[in-house]
Amino acid sequence: MSEPVHGAAIRLRNLSKHYGEARALSDVSLDLPAGEFVTLLGPSGSGKTTTLNMIAGFLQPDTGHVLLDGEPIERVPPHKRNIGMVFQNYALFPHLTVANNVAFPLKRRRTGKAEIAERVARSLDLVGLGDFGARYPRELSGGQQQRVALARALVFEPRVLLMDEPLGALDRRLRASLQLEFKRIHRELGITFVYVTHDQDEALVMSDRIAVFNNGRVEQVGTATELYEHPKSLFVAEFLGDSNVLPGVVEDTAVGRLLRGDGYELKLPTASPALQAGSCGVVTVRPERVLVHSAATKASISGNVLRGRVVQLIYLGGLRRLELRLDAGFSMIAQEQSGNQSPVSVGDAVLATWDPEHSAVLATDDAPAKAGVAIGTA
Repeated sequence: MSEPVHGAAIRLRNLSKHYGEARALSDVSLDLPAGEFVTLLGPSGSGKTTTLNMIAGFLQPDTGHVLLDGEPIERVPPHKRNIGMVFQNYALFPHLTVANNVAFPLKRRRTGKAEIAERVARSLDLVGLGDFGARYPRELSGGQQQRVALARALVFEPRVLLMDEPLGALDRRLRASLQLEFKRIHRELGITFVYVTHDQDEALVMSDRIAVFNNGRVEQVGTATELYEHPKSLFVAEFLGDSNVLPGVVEDTAVGRLLRGDGYELKLPTASPALQAGSCGVVTVRPERVLVHSAATKASISGNVLRGRVVQLIYLGGLRRLELRLDAGFSMIAQEQSGNQSPVSVGDAVLATWDPEHSAVLATDDAPAKAGVAIGTA
């Protein structure tokens, strides 16, 4: 674009939406700072798309307010909000060329022909399609069509860009490439991006901050590092990446505070929540934090230690995943760098160890009945 476009700040206050008895959104409040790339992450039906549609103006909240730079806009029609929108299905006009598809928002605004030509050219250059203006959508790949949709959403220089699962129909390699393109474009333009996805990898790669949705509510908001390393709920720990989950009851002992489970006891990290002795809790530890040693090792091992056997080894190129069956009766996953593998094989007796500071402890009203592996949603 000719000059940097400054993003707008979005504030959501106590948004709720019901369809009969079904609750789509319940008392959601969220601050989206100007110029940030914020992802709304969650499973299907969690409320993230409903929230996006309220920002866009396609849905009206039953209660609550949407504020753009401090001004309430929930009663402002979508076409007057100056907000760009990119959908999963591209929504391109098949009978129009790429250039005319991109020009469509400007023509609706009665922009002059010379300015339209200049803005369309800039917008197509921005998404790497400067030479594709004369083509039709049917002559483009899926990734190229999505770039056209992005160029159309940016051509009128909005201060906010909303994207609803825009990469969902593309293959994995193309998604990875466009994720980096979206980050580059966000960095160049400086506008506010609000991105909806159920894919944890997309959220971790692109976002300045992530809001995790569950059952119509926001569970936690933070950077990718904060959410991954310091989840505040079991749902966040399980949804955002793989976790080993170990429930138990908190005990105060002479050697410090422990979580005692069925056949194991675990030292808790220093920065644990203030759990009362006797309360239920869950320790979660990421697979890459778990070290695997031969049970016959003579090395000194500290921290948390659980005994078991290797039941499966999975080679993943730069990584190796080990599935362990622990003596306590449940499975655990460890993950190693391929160049730094432990010398163990399927069937070997092993020790699974980790530093308590590399785990999280979460309070629960009623700890899960079984320990095991929670595979994050991708």
